Amino acid sequence: MTSTALGATLTALPAAAQQTAPADAVATFSLPAQPLRSALDAFSRQTGWQIAYPGTLTDGRTSRPVSGSMPPARALDALLAGTGVTYRLTGPATATLAPAPVASSGGDAMALDPVSVSAAALAPSAPAQIVIGEKELELKNPTDLREVFAGEPAIRVGSSVPMSQKVYVDGVEETNLSVNIDGSRQNNKVFHHNGTTLIDPVFLKTVRVDAGVAPADAGPGALAGSIAYETKDARDFLSGDGIGAFVKSSFGTNGSVFNNSVATYGRHKGLEGLGYFTYAKGARFKDGDGRKVEGTKTDLKSGLGKVAFETDAGHRFQVSYERVYDDAPRPFRANVGFISGRPAWEPRVRDYTLDRQNLVFTYTDRLPTELWNPKLVVAYGRTDVETPIFTRPVGASTVPGSYPGTGTTSSLNGKLENAFNVGMGTITAGTDFYVDRAKYEDQTMSATEKARNVGIYGQARLSPTERLRLSFGIRGDQQWFEGTTGEEWTNGGASYNVSGEFDILPEYLTAKAGWSRGWGGVQLAENFIMNPVWRYGAGPQPVTSTNLTAGLVGRYQGFTAEGRVFRTDLDDVRAPRFAAGSGTLTRDLRSKGYELGLGYAWETGFVRAKYADIDVTIDGLPADSDTGTYLATPMGRIYTVGGAHTIPKWELTFGADVEIVLDYNKVQAGQRPLKGYETVNLFVEHRIPQYSNLTLRADVRNLFDETYADRATYGQEFGTVTPLYQPGRTFLLTASATF
Repeated sequence: MTSTALGATLTALPAAAQQTAPADAVATFSLPAQPLRSALDAFSRQTGWQIAYPGTLTDGRTSRPVSGSMPPARALDALLAGTGVTYRLTGPATATLAPAPVASSGGDAMALDPVSVSAAALAPSAPAQIVIGEKELELKNPTDLREVFAGEPAIRVGSSVPMSQKVYVDGVEETNLSVNIDGSRQNNKVFHHNGTTLIDPVFLKTVRVDAGVAPADAGPGALAGSIAYETKDARDFLSGDGIGAFVKSSFGTNGSVFNNSVATYGRHKGLEGLGYFTYAKGARFKDGDGRKVEGTKTDLKSGLGKVAFETDAGHRFQVSYERVYDDAPRPFRANVGFISGRPAWEPRVRDYTLDRQNLVFTYTDRLPTELWNPKLVVAYGRTDVETPIFTRPVGASTVPGSYPGTGTTSSLNGKLENAFNVGMGTITAGTDFYVDRAKYEDQTMSATEKARNVGIYGQARLSPTERLRLSFGIRGDQQWFEGTTGEEWTNGGASYNVSGEFDILPEYLTAKAGWSRGWGGVQLAENFIMNPVWRYGAGPQPVTSTNLTAGLVGRYQGFTAEGRVFRTDLDDVRAPRFAAGSGTLTRDLRSKGYELGLGYAWETGFVRAKYADIDVTIDGLPADSDTGTYLATPMGRIYTVGGAHTIPKWELTFGADVEIVLDYNKVQAGQRPLKGYETVNLFVEHRIPQYSNLTLRADVRNLFDETYADRATYGQEFGTVTPLYQPGRTFLLTASATF
């Protein structure tokens, strides 16, 4: 059993390429000379091998270039040649690095003391996993979460304003997944017109999504999968001791948006530090028809700080603090353009303040043994939303009254786990906890719900044979829930999962499948609809889920073809409303469909296309964005096509991506079909190494000036709603440099 957190620190690339290569398999390599740590990351991404080494061993070392077709072990030999580093195999696709023996003056080899190090075990990739790594994030140059997940048709991000964006995986809203940032559980169900997890993409190093089937160590609440965000640290900028800085500035012509980021970082004898700050400011943008979209100004500040210390014995302690703050006038309902028929005294926009922060302490051992590979995480996360509540004007006045309304969610959480190497894989066993709190408060009322949970879990990831890889696990949870009336209920349940992959034709064709049964306890209500006089009766029902997925991945000389079918059922998902009798309202949700992909990669570029067809129902009826608040969104049929190519001698990279969303007619009686749309984005990037690695980039977003709202944006089924449109054609100019 291997931890999700450990998986996040391994290598990242799209799921189709996450295939582990046996030691004697033949693969095609094209790895240039580069800092050794980066070369090892690239090697692991391509082969699926897992490499363990002391954190300082790679400092100041440069790899040798590796090119051609060869077994991974031979490629690793070539990569390490002349670096002063050697390795030993600890499994079919795991290795441990150590300093190479040094010859004495007499010519005899001097044997160094053995280093007791064990790599994480060979593990299957999840049956429906998407990993967006650092290089892919750099290629996308995202300014919000929607652009982070561009090119993934099964992942939708509603709204065009970052503070009101929500992520949907296979049509299921992210609060029904286990979501964490640097291992810290996120509990952000504040206001259904706000976003769920606002994060600055410039901080991101890796994003990993397990759609549907998630492992037991993904954490509690992984009903329909998990999302793990990992932020950068000093080691991502420096390969050895030293100090440096990174600067990135961009200007978007649509709304005249300036976005500026600066980072400083340093490493010295096991001590690391990083400070990262972003400030973005801009006016309202225009949609494709040239109309200014109300409430879309940019006013965002975010910061990330990390301090870490690693001892010579491999003990690594890290503290990180991340915060994002958005303060600007937004549409009266922040994820909706306008709703007709509302009272005339309601303003078109109102001030919103969203403040999310995340504090995480992590301990790991960078020199683990077969039986000792621990991880400890203790974290606190909090999100605050404040907005004025408007009241009807009094008497002959036309001016409404107002008072502030504040919603706060918080989570104190943590876990302690250990991964045991058992030869043909690993077993991770651990315990985790959370203390979640949701509160709404204004001058007229106050309401609070609380939930405490303790879980124990175990997850095995094994390779019984060279062609078969299995993952299976179980977790048990005990929850104590307290309603707004102070009443308490205790519930407990178990979650199970099993998945695996089998090489039908080694190197060419792999089958994947997975099944899980999840228990999520009683979900906290949204802050802004909590009612202190809810009638809970016998108590809210715990939510449960069932996930099933199966697929194939084929590979041949750079070509990749993949496909999967899936189904997710969630029963008794809590969906309360403000009315006194609706505090225990629940709904049943089903998402089913399939996804296809085709790609080709060459030495300096790639092209890939994907198609998803997803049908979502709530209580047996087609899902709509209002009934689906914190539940699900309509999806339908979506195509994505993208690619990029680099001309090395010119240090020039260019690319494009296309998204085609078809009309969606599976709506309830009386609702409007959802309109389709097509968008095209282009970019060109030039790197100038002799000038502090200066990189200049130009993007054209929404090339053909399409007027549209993302498929997951609220309200498009209703004739009274003007959705929050995406920006029209935008030229984005970006410059970045390292010092």
